[in-house]
Amino acid sequence: MMDGQDLAVFCKLREWLDQDEQVWLCTIVATSGSSPRPVGAMLGLTHSRHIGSLSGGCVEEDLIEKLRSGELGQHTPVRVEYGVSAEENERLGLPCGGKLDVLVETVKQEDSDWLIDAVSALESRQATGRKLDLTTGQSVIEQHPPNSVITLDGTTMIQSLGPQMRMLLVGAGQLAQVLSQLAVAMDYQVIVTDTRPDVLNQWAGPRVTLIEGLPDDVISEHAVDRHSLIITLTHDPRIDDMALLEALASPAWYVGALGSLRTTRARLQRLRALGLSEQQLARLRAPVGLDIGSKTPWEIAVAIMAEITRERKAMGTPKAAK
Repeated sequence: MMDGQDLAVFCKLREWLDQDEQVWLCTIVATSGSSPRPVGAMLGLTHSRHIGSLSGGCVEEDLIEKLRSGELGQHTPVRVEYGVSAEENERLGLPCGGKLDVLVETVKQEDSDWLIDAVSALESRQATGRKLDLTTGQSVIEQHPPNSVITLDGTTMIQSLGPQMRMLLVGAGQLAQVLSQLAVAMDYQVIVTDTRPDVLNQWAGPRVTLIEGLPDDVISEHAVDRHSLIITLTHDPRIDDMALLEALASPAWYVGALGSLRTTRARLQRLRALGLSEQQLARLRAPVGLDIGSKTPWEIAVAIMAEITRERKAMGTPKAAK
């Protein structure tokens, strides 16, 4: 699935093309062993600028040098392997045994069409796929994304492109502030909602979208697809229950609620009385976060992000609702 950084890469590629720059796109198409970035990670390059990341440093520098010297990226896409020896791993700072297979392609003026289509789809939170002809370098955007991030055969690469995961937090207190910091660092788009304007006005967390309003209204407008996560944090059942009624009936991939086991049991009873089914209630992650004995806001935030990460790895990329 595509993340916010990848969308930024596509937007920057369009900008560079408009400035008549020579542009390349480098994509990790396969990994072996430990790798600093996953399959699908992208790096956009010109002779003097770059955006994105493949390894955090040395692989990018090597690619830039090869492209500047004319060794790569002249005509059709080419694959470059990194980490084929222990010596190369040490030189490039790759984990021991780690290998990266990078596809390097020249981005030309005629590629503006598929870049425009991709950016438009992703900004409207649609899941799509890019089909690249490896023999000609031509790409098209397809409406039906593949099941895996990257699929390759001898002549074609198909890349799954999905919108950035959106995390909606109900309650703008201290926990929301530190949880937002972790989520933003992990490339989630964060929205925080609260019914209390004075609490929102005291927000000291990272720069995220803050919305004053009733939580069910905010959820129905901003967290309505399978790439959404909703977590209630207020401790006020009048607010949290209203949010969970909407969230558990929505396609959101993950729904969590802060609270003790006793609070959770009481919450489930109330939600049953309000008409939610057992199937809907089974979706609720409560108490939210892994049970690691966390007490402080930072510890609780780490536990929540750890649980979300575990679930994403176990399930794979959440697919758009049909």
